Amino acid sequence: MAEEERRGGARAADGERAGGPRGESGFTREDGRLTLRERKKLQTRQRISGEATLLFIERGFDHVTVAEVARAAEVSTMTVFNYFPRKEDLFLDRIPEARELITRAVRERGADRSPLAALRALVLGLVAERHPLSAVGEGFGHFWRTVVESPALRARGREALEEIEDDLAGALAEAAGDESGEPGRPGHDARLAAALIVAGVRAAGARALARQLEGDPVDEVAVEQAEVLRRTFDALERALPDLA
Repeated sequence: MAEEERRGGARAADGERAGGPRGESGFTREDGRLTLRERKKLQTRQRISGEATLLFIERGFDHVTVAEVARAAEVSTMTVFNYFPRKEDLFLDRIPEARELITRAVRERGADRSPLAALRALVLGLVAERHPLSAVGEGFGHFWRTVVESPALRARGREALEEIEDDLAGALAEAAGDESGEPGRPGHDARLAAALIVAGVRAAGARALARQLEGDPVDEVAVEQAEVLRRTFDALERALPDLA
C-alpha cells in the first residue's frame, strides 16, 4: 500500500500531462492541437520526469544519478539533459509551466480585468483544481517531503521563485506601460510589485505545505489555502492600487 501511495503521489506531482490547452512545459498550443512530433517529445519528457520522480521519492534525490534515471526511462543520458538541463529540473519539472501561467495571466487578462484580478483568479483556480502548482492535493506529501529533505532541490526552488519574480515584473511593467527601466529590465515599481505578489503567494503555499506534511486533511487545507489567498490579494490590492 505504501508503494502504491508513493507512486500515486509521484503521478499526482508529475501530473501525467497529456498536453492540455495551456502551453505546459514549454509546449505551446496556439491552435489547440499538437503535431505528432510535439506529442512524442512531450511524452518522452513526461516519461523521463515520471521515472525520475519515482526514483527520487523512493531513494532520495541525492542518492539517484541522472544515468539511473536515463536507464529507467529507456533513453540516453544525453537525451535526459536535452529535456532537463539540470538534475533538479527532473523533479521540479513544473517550473516552466508556472512561469508561463503567471505571465500569461497578466498579458492575456483582457481589457476589463486588472493584473491583480487575473493573478487572483489564476491561483484560486489552481487550488480549486488541486493542481500540483497549488501545493495542495492528495498524494503530494511524498513529493514535497523529498524537496524538503534535499538542499539542492530547496536551492533550485528558491531560484525558481526569483525567475518567476523576474518574469512577473516584466509582465507588470508591460501592463502598466512602465518605461522607467532599461530595455528588457523592468523598473523599480514593477519589481517591487512582483516581489510583493510572489512573497504573498509563497507564504500562503508554505502554510499549506506544512499542514499537509503534518497529515492534515487535504480538503481542509484547500479551504484554508483559498481563504488565505483571498486575504493575501485583498492586502495586495490595498498595497498596489495601480494594479488593482
